[in-house]
Amino acid sequence: MNLIIKKASEQDIFSIHQIVQEAFEKYARDLGLPEKVSALKETPHTIKEELHKKTIFIAYLNQFPVGTIRFEVLPPGKIGYISRFGVRPDVQNCGVGKALINAVEEEAKQMGVSALTLHTASKMTRLIRFYYGMGFYIHSTTTDRGYIRALLCKELSQYEAGDLEVVNAL
Repeated sequence: MNLIIKKASEQDIFSIHQIVQEAFEKYARDLGLPEKVSALKETPHTIKEELHKKTIFIAYLNQFPVGTIRFEVLPPGKIGYISRFGVRPDVQNCGVGKALINAVEEEAKQMGVSALTLHTASKMTRLIRFYYGMGFYIHSTTTDRGYIRALLCKELSQYEAGDLEVVNAL
């Protein structure tokens, strides 16, 4: 098994779009609320715009694109936010997701980020278990999207509790 994680380029946009669609269609089915999952409304144009604003990694397994993750540093620069993290359903539980999270964590540490954060549906036990295994914990929950979303956090270094308030707006 040959797994390569690299920063995405414009040549990866259509592969990223396909991965996101496959991964988030499964997420939406499991959640039971397909109309609530904004990732399914994304276009290649959206991804191209995000490529200039965020760090996007793509995972290749045996030279085939299988996973992606986005990362941005929120102002004032202490908190990292992960979004559009997805792995093709047929290769989940093969280490791709862990490798993508590790790539983001390494990048975040190099940038001096104090904590990584992300949102996911709190009822997705499999995902919550995965994130806990990667060192994240539930910070808080919200129902702003029509279902209970958990804000998960992984501390990388000391930070002020108020620093996470910037994430609540997402």
